Amino acid sequence: MTDSMQQFFAARPQSVSQARQFADRALKGWGRTGRAEDVRLCVSELTTNAVVHGTTRGHGFLLRIDFDDEVVGVEVHDSRRQQPQVRDALATDLAGRGLVLVAALADEWGIEDRRPIGKIVWSCFKAGSA
Repeated sequence: MTDSMQQFFAARPQSVSQARQFADRALKGWGRTGRAEDVRLCVSELTTNAVVHGTTRGHGFLLRIDFDDEVVGVEVHDSRRQQPQVRDALATDLAGRGLVLVAALADEWGIEDRRPIGKIVWSCFKAGSA
């Protein structure tokens, strides 16, 4: 059986920390805190991307977290089709490492189109115990 929690957030910087707190509450509620740091960091990176690059004027983003026996899934739904790219950031770059971190921490991740507009950037984590 799959448990799910989701929440809509405004496209503003404060929403990133609120999304991390939402993810933390979900994981604690399910007793799945073993990979909590990895999940929180990926939520932070994916929601930051949604705020900075993924939302159009007047639209926010949706964060959905699922748990089914073995896997914690994270989805960030936003309103732009432009797909993020993994890039090699220079040592002097102040940004550009988010998807590299997601790829390193998540067991899997990807991007899907969302109808009628936007995309879903997702990641999944083999669930650690409490």
